Order: sequence, then C-alpha cells, then structure tokens
Amino acid sequence: MTATDVAPGKPVAAPPPARRFKLTFPVLLIGLAALVILLSLARLVTGANDITSGGTISAALGLAVPIGLAGLGGLWSERAGVVNIGLEGMMILGTWFGAWGALQFDNPWAGVLAGAVGGAIGGAVHALATVTFGVDQIISGVAINIVGLGFTQYLSKLVFSPMKGGGAKQSPRVPIMGTFDVPGIGQPLLDLQNKHWFLVSDVAGILHGLTQNVSYFTILAILLVPLSFYLLWRTAFGLRIRSCGERPVAAESLGVNVYLYKWIAVIVSGGLAGLGGAFLSLIAAGIYRDGQTGGRGYIGLAAMIFGNWRPGGLAGGAALFGYTDALQLRQGGTSVHALLLVVALLLAAVAVFQLVRQRRNRAALVTGIAAIGVFAVFAVTDTVPDAFTSFTPHLTTLLVLSLASQRLRMPAADGVPYRRGQTK
Repeated sequence: MTATDVAPGKPVAAPPPARRFKLTFPVLLIGLAALVILLSLARLVTGANDITSGGTISAALGLAVPIGLAGLGGLWSERAGVVNIGLEGMMILGTWFGAWGALQFDNPWAGVLAGAVGGAIGGAVHALATVTFGVDQIISGVAINIVGLGFTQYLSKLVFSPMKGGGAKQSPRVPIMGTFDVPGIGQPLLDLQNKHWFLVSDVAGILHGLTQNVSYFTILAILLVPLSFYLLWRTAFGLRIRSCGERPVAAESLGVNVYLYKWIAVIVSGGLAGLGGAFLSLIAAGIYRDGQTGGRGYIGLAAMIFGNWRPGGLAGGAALFGYTDALQLRQGGTSVHALLLVVALLLAAVAVFQLVRQRRNRAALVTGIAAIGVFAVFAVTDTVPDAFTSFTPHLTTLLVLSLASQRLRMPAADGVPYRRGQTK
C-alpha cells in the first residue's frame, strides 16, 4: 500500500506492536529441559559428575530454602510499598528464636513457630518505624540489621551460656526434625545416576536429590511459594496489599486502610525471613551460631529482584544461588569449571535471542562477546582457583541482576513514604 492508496482524511492504521516474550508454563518446562541437557553435555565433556548428582541437588535445595524464604519476605513487604532492607536482621532473630524455641519445648516445630515469631517482631519494629512514624525505610532496615545482631548476642550470653553445650555465641544441639523419602525409588535412581549415561543419569540424580532425605521444613517452605502467589494474586486481600504498593492514594479513596495492610505485609515479611533463619539453625546446622545467616538476607533480596517481584521467578533465583553455592562447597574448582561451559552456552543463546527476536544488536553483541570470553576461560583452564569458587554465589548474584535489569518492574510506590490524606 502506498500513500496514494489511502483516502484523503482517513487515518493510517498504526503498525502492530512488537511481540514481547512471555514466560508461560510450557515455555518454562522447555527451558528447564534445555538446561538439564546443557548440564548433561557439560558433565560428559568435563567429567564433573557432581554437577547433576543427587548430593549436589539435595545440598542446593537446602541452601536455596533460607534464601527463598528471605526473598519471599521481601516480596510481601515490597508489594505493599515498603522496602525491607532489614531482612538480614530478621533472619538473625529467626535463627536465635528458632533454636531457643526448639530447646525450650524440646520440639523442632516449636522452634519453627518461635523463629517465625522472632522475625515477625523485627517486622513489627520496621512497620512501626516506617509505616506509622515515616522513618526512612533504608535507615530503618539497616538499623534492624545492626540491632538484630547485637540483641541475639546479648540473648545468647544470657540464655545459652548457662546451658550444657552452649556458649556466648552458640546454643546446645537442637532436637532433630524428621525427613521425608519417596519410598521405593531411592536406590534405583542412585543406580541410574552412577551409570553416568547421557541425560538419563542426570535426570535420575536430580530426582534423587528432590525426593530423598527431604526435611519436612523444606516441604513447608516450598508450599509457601504457591500459597503466597494465591494470596497476593488471587484474593481480594492480596489485591488490597498490592494496591498499597502501586497506588496507595487510590486505594485509600476506595476505602482500603493502607496503614493496616502495610503493617500486615511487613509483619508477614518478617515472619517469613524468621522462618529462613530458623531453617539455618534447626535444619542446616542443627545448632544456633553467631553470624549464621552469612548475608543470605541480602541474597534473598537479590533473588526477589531477579524474580521481578513474583513468587515463581523468586524461587528460580533462590534455586540458582543455592545451586552455585552447593557446587563450590562440594567439588569446588572442578564443578565450577564445568559450569563455565554451561554459562558460555547460555550467554550465546541469550545473544541469539536478543538479535533475532528483540532486534537489540548492541546488547546481542555485548552478550556474544561475554559468551566468547567465558568459553575462552573454560578452554584454556582445567580448574578454577579455590579463591574464585568461594565467590561464585556472589558473582552469580551480580550477573543475573545485570542480565535481568532490562525487564524489571518494581511496584510503582515501592519505597515511597505514604501519609494518610495525601493527594498524590
């Protein structure tokens, strides 16, 4: 059609908008299958059999749970418009109260509840400071991190020091929580894994890690992800909370008590972070120790941002960080070196996608150069220095945030102070 074919005065139809990539469930399954195939190829090429072993997957699951719970706590708070930098301090409170509750009542589930309450107390303090009194949310979060660390050190000296096996910086051993096994498949899956066949052994190893010796606490943590999605995106209660993080003035005009829903969201946020801390003391270590969180609250925030403030993406980010942490703990340089090949192939695939589907030539060029650089490092080395492997989870955090930064959309009023009666 030319300009002469259009009738005078008749508006020309605008071209259809470019199609955006949408992550659906079938696409997610295809992506997971492709990732397993890449890991299987890397295992065959490098001989690093541990990258898909049941032990690595089980360790990754255990390492991902506290990060995921912290990130889920951040999700609840920020969906209501309150930035929660204090997740680390709330996790610290959860580690102490979790161990105390389990010892006090001689029951690990009492420790789970106590850890959630301890974190919720930190959340209530954050809500009082930020929602009620309008304190800067970043300052309040940093203060909670500092106070949480000092407060638990004081409580340890007061409560755990007199106990047998306890001390100023640790508790006695806590009661053990039971684990769950899917019966009848553990040994067959292990036998298949040990044959080291292409793809079949990798799938067997992954299934073995996900179905054997799984803590009931882990199952509870996994179920909290779809539960949070349902509550926040499928109920009127969740709609009100999310409206407080998007347009609190509009929500107030419709009769929503913005202060109340922000309070609820921040307290739930603290409770979830406290659960993550309780997992560390009750399951991961079986004992409370000073400094046990190790910055996982901050990594949980990174997982939440990587997941674009959505529960599913958050869970994927937590799994990624847990997996890289498990690799560097189990086989160190050999496994991380094999992972370089996977990263190079993934970067190459992202470059092709950016070039073909998104028409982002400059971004595709940068990503392609990065893929070539990672592959060159893989080709000229046989292992990765130990000093680098310990940094792998943190480097992964930086990489995924930089790659995901173009598609992120935080809640519109996230971190914006709100006062009742304001006009905008």
